[in-house]
Amino acid sequence: MTALNSLFAFLSIQVAWSLIPATPGEQTRRAITSVKDSISKIRADDRPPRLYVDYLIPLPPATSDADIDPWPGGLAQQYSYAEDILKDILTGVCDDSSRDKCSSQVISDDDCCGLFIQESPESPELDVAAILFPSPDQLNKIKEIEKMVGDRTLLIFNRQFTRPEDFGFFKKGEAKETIEKYEWGFAFQEIACRGEDVKLTYEQSIGWQCCVIDENGKEVEIKNDNWDNQVRPDYQDIEDTINEVIREPLWMRKMQEANEKGLKFTRKE
Repeated sequence: MTALNSLFAFLSIQVAWSLIPATPGEQTRRAITSVKDSISKIRADDRPPRLYVDYLIPLPPATSDADIDPWPGGLAQQYSYAEDILKDILTGVCDDSSRDKCSSQVISDDDCCGLFIQESPESPELDVAAILFPSPDQLNKIKEIEKMVGDRTLLIFNRQFTRPEDFGFFKKGEAKETIEKYEWGFAFQEIACRGEDVKLTYEQSIGWQCCVIDENGKEVEIKNDNWDNQVRPDYQDIEDTINEVIREPLWMRKMQEANEKGLKFTRKE
């Protein structure tokens, strides 16, 4: 094996071991694969595919560490970035389709919510629709779109709700009935837990995975054998498992680093 082939083999192993997407392009590819796998699985059960997709939108290129809020414009600023990403995903999910077959319309200007429909060149039954940034205010619209879509695939992309209670006391029953139709197609999420940078992913072929990105940029898998990988682990489960896997909290590790290497501004490295 040549040195170049050895390098390619090493890089392939590194990619295979990566728990989280290393680049936006990889995230998009993994999202497409997972959504397609999910659609096939649901269709095999003779059900209309209804899927959640949570995509971690990359920060704007001009973002710096000093920025308190990288998205000062909120969803209105994110919309154009998300729109471009969503069109890539829809094109990839619809085999042999192209971007010019994707139509879109704004559902709500105030809530920055949009509807996208990707036409399949094979059959209208294989068209894929997606609702971008739906909030609790769009419950009726979601139901209308579901009826319009029928047995075709419908994605909810980066939803602005997580539970029926988000829709208010009087609509939580109606919302529960609607959102329980959906299952995960793909997710890449980030949360702060015990002061750690936690990443969560869901892919159809693997299920839920969780890791901490430590102070050196290394992935540390957070895994509990008692977890059901088809169910997203809750905050308390994640925190308890972090305490077992990484016993010293981040602030303590930082103090040890400062004691060993000195304060950052005094280092020559």
